[in-house]
Amino acid sequence: MDANPVQDTKLFIPALRGFYDRVVPLSYTLIRITCGLMLIPHGWPKLMQGAQAFGAASLARRGIDPMFAYIIIFNETLGALMLAAGLLTRLVAASIAIQMLVIVIIYLPKGFGWTHPGYEYVLMWGLIAFALALGGGGPYSLDRKIGREL
Repeated sequence: MDANPVQDTKLFIPALRGFYDRVVPLSYTLIRITCGLMLIPHGWPKLMQGAQAFGAASLARRGIDPMFAYIIIFNETLGALMLAAGLLTRLVAASIAIQMLVIVIIYLPKGFGWTHPGYEYVLMWGLIAFALALGGGGPYSLDRKIGREL
């Protein structure tokens, strides 16, 4: 993620190059932080409900092993905070992307739609998490501060 794609781009307004050189690395950080923080409102109620209750109430009735509640709650709370901070980014983002893929598969038969349960929102966040798993923490992350990434 260190490469700045603007550097090799012929800009319509060349005077903007300095601005783009400064903000392009921030855009990746903004996406990573947003992806992580947007998961927390989904995970917090599950955490407050408790893994066993969430697993029994929500997962078991969909035919999913209730033990996955622990992974889901981790991904959507502590994992989400780790993603936002850029800590173990590739591992956490991959786990979130896999979770979103499973949800997409579950909702695929319900179709695409904003007004009824559909897969488009989950698919979008899954693809963003997958992209973060590929790209790592980026220049402004705890991974970079520590000096190690997966």
